[in-house]
Amino acid sequence: MSDGAEHIESSTSPGFRDRLRGFGPLGLLAIVLVLLGVGVTPPIGALIVVLWVWLSKMPWRDIGYVKPKSWIATIVLGIAFGVALKIAMKAVVMPLLGAPPSNAAFHEIAANTNALLEFAAYAVIGAGWGEETVFRGWLFERLGKLFGESFVAKALIVILGAALFGVAHWQQGLPGIEQATIVGFLFGAIFMSTGRLIPLMFAHGAFDITAALMIFTGTESQFSHLVFK
Repeated sequence: MSDGAEHIESSTSPGFRDRLRGFGPLGLLAIVLVLLGVGVTPPIGALIVVLWVWLSKMPWRDIGYVKPKSWIATIVLGIAFGVALKIAMKAVVMPLLGAPPSNAAFHEIAANTNALLEFAAYAVIGAGWGEETVFRGWLFERLGKLFGESFVAKALIVILGAALFGVAHWQQGLPGIEQATIVGFLFGAIFMSTGRLIPLMFAHGAFDITAALMIFTGTESQFSHLVFK
């Protein structure tokens, strides 16, 4: 066997995999790399998570990658939930929190087809896949290993995950942080209950695309006054 082959075999040995899954120097290095990747853009962080799972031989279901029983039902229900949640947030929750009717952070999308398409692509890849993989799948797995599986531990993980998800949206200002924290809590609670990430990926993408369509069509204000005139 060549030296290269021996190196590959040793690097994927049970000892290596255990260290990669743990919280020793190798495990902490993996965590730092994921966080650095997310700092650049969530899809890079998600790619590092996928590489980490593959190298450590961890079951994919540990980060919520579970094949749906029905792809059609999962996609339809996920999208419907994401659209409904965005409308509810815009029409009820955010007005109660005193948020302005328009989202200034993404004003460039208004009547701009190219910007809308670019945002939609990112909503699917960056938010739907990238953010869910990191902030739900990976983060919950890591925190679960630290805190355990008691009810209190699970509740703490959901709350902490929501807070971190909210802070990650600091560039959108206080309304963006508030919205992301609430959505992060709901998505986190669902993920903690089901262990399935794929429905949330479609819901997250649909949520963001619905928000973008409101901005694009200039109907944000109408939705924000749908309940509270």
